[in-house]
Amino acid sequence: MIKNRPLLILVSGLPCTGKTTVSNELSVHYDLPLFGRDAIKESLFDNLGWKDREWSKKLGQASYSLLYKIIESQLKSKKSCIVESNFNPKFDTQIFLDFQKKYDFSVLIIHCEADGEVLFNRFKLRSESGERHQGHRDHTNYDEFRETLLKGHLDILDISGEVVKIDTTNFSKLNLNEVYEKLDGKISE
Repeated sequence: MIKNRPLLILVSGLPCTGKTTVSNELSVHYDLPLFGRDAIKESLFDNLGWKDREWSKKLGQASYSLLYKIIESQLKSKKSCIVESNFNPKFDTQIFLDFQKKYDFSVLIIHCEADGEVLFNRFKLRSESGERHQGHRDHTNYDEFRETLLKGHLDILDISGEVVKIDTTNFSKLNLNEVYEKLDGKISE
């Protein structure tokens, strides 16, 4: 049960920072629904097909639209949830500010960061592993992502709410205790 008002937990960060790993752990631990943009995008690939990077970008935009519809539905119903994506403040801040004007909810941003070289290597390994959905076309866009990934982090959404930064450079040293402490203060089990 969530205390007082719905809690929107945003798990954000660059590709390969471990957002999915962290959000899955939190979803299980707190028994909260999890919505991820990649899961939506991959469902679109499965139903509409995939071909090139431009098509992937187009479905990426559609997946954000669907993700925001889901988030708004949860907030309108006063339901807490976890949402995982590589939110970009340039495009996404205003959408969340509009939600904050329209609905009463709390926000906790869990911002995943890692060493840039580690991220770029993870990105290449993931794209070549065969485990990533082929529709993303990651193996065709190393140059497109290189500069961004080498930074190691995205800017954080400029919205009201608490922020916890976690370093995911070494998953074996990943410690979610600070995240649990913040969430335990907002969630009664």
